[in-house]
Amino acid sequence: MSTASPPADPAGTAGTATTAEEARLAENVPRRILRYGGLADAVRSLEKALETAGGPEEALRTVRRHGLVLWRNAVRRLRESDGDDRPLYWTRLALRRALRAWRPGFEADLPLLLTELEYASRGMTGNHLPAGAERLRVLITGFDPFRLDEDIRRGNPSGAAALTLDGTALRLPDGRTAHVAGVLFPVRWADFTAGIVERALRPYLEPGPRQVTLFMTVSQGLPGAFHLERYNAGRRGGGRDNAGEESVGAVPVADPGTAPQWTVTSLPFRAMVSARTGRFPVLDNTAVQELPQGAGEPVVRAEGPSGEPGAAARAGGGGAYLSNEIAYRATLLRDRLGPGAALPGGHLHTPVLEFAPENADPAQGRYTDPVLVANRRDITRQIKELLITAASAPAG
Repeated sequence: MSTASPPADPAGTAGTATTAEEARLAENVPRRILRYGGLADAVRSLEKALETAGGPEEALRTVRRHGLVLWRNAVRRLRESDGDDRPLYWTRLALRRALRAWRPGFEADLPLLLTELEYASRGMTGNHLPAGAERLRVLITGFDPFRLDEDIRRGNPSGAAALTLDGTALRLPDGRTAHVAGVLFPVRWADFTAGIVERALRPYLEPGPRQVTLFMTVSQGLPGAFHLERYNAGRRGGGRDNAGEESVGAVPVADPGTAPQWTVTSLPFRAMVSARTGRFPVLDNTAVQELPQGAGEPVVRAEGPSGEPGAAARAGGGGAYLSNEIAYRATLLRDRLGPGAALPGGHLHTPVLEFAPENADPAQGRYTDPVLVANRRDITRQIKELLITAASAPAG
């Protein structure tokens, strides 16, 4: 298991008065979610603890502890309520803002503190799944809400599912039990560039007594259906992230000279597509965008990459945003660590989480409704069934 410290504040925001994400806390919907989300006490608790911190090491322990408590409380509360992932997102930002406003009587490493708060409050504390060859272990990842400048009310069903399933045990049809860990990722290019995916997932994917039996990265996709992404592109295609940044070019990974243009899912997609797991259809998506050698414009290939020499990846089945990138990084890490296709893993796009038609307009101010709650629960329930189907599928 890797124990190296994470890069300090990969988003490069330490020392500023606020960030683009934290600035949204001033809007009405985040304030209401913080007030009624059940996690608001976390802010004052951290502020009080920092007031008594006697030095840098104590401050670091304090921040780690409060980040972990926030994660655990968010998981517990989400299961006891309506499955809403948004209180964790907005409370984490409020804790970041409080930490940035703290003025200690000693020299504190604010970038490191901010990063440790992020990791602890995202479930990124290492692989604590039960060890042993007789155990089944499953990892699911989700994302924060995103595109909030279009609709500040948005949540992310992938994040809701990862929170709901973290720490649970799935009962398989043959009587076996699969133990689940959940992790949440930010929607920020800079964090991915700094290696957040590899640091968080390595403890789960590297060979050893706690290596997972199955992993699935999840994000929100298109309306009305789940999509299993067959191919992942080693390419960023831009798109504004939650920090207001864009990025275009090859996915920046270690040892780029050996990084392939494409990686491939090893999930049992045929079994997952054919199983009756819920009300949404599950589709096997093989389409990609590829730039042929010498061509000026990419072409869409419905059946996947051509394999032609010199052809370059431009977008995977899941596009060229951070959902494609986490799928590429996770499956590349799988391959580099050795298990390859023997370890089932890949990416799932969920249906879009939608409000009732009468509440679809953000200007109306309704930040939840029964249709939204029902859709979120149905998506989470179907993701659980898809994990059970994947974990039950025959090897290979």
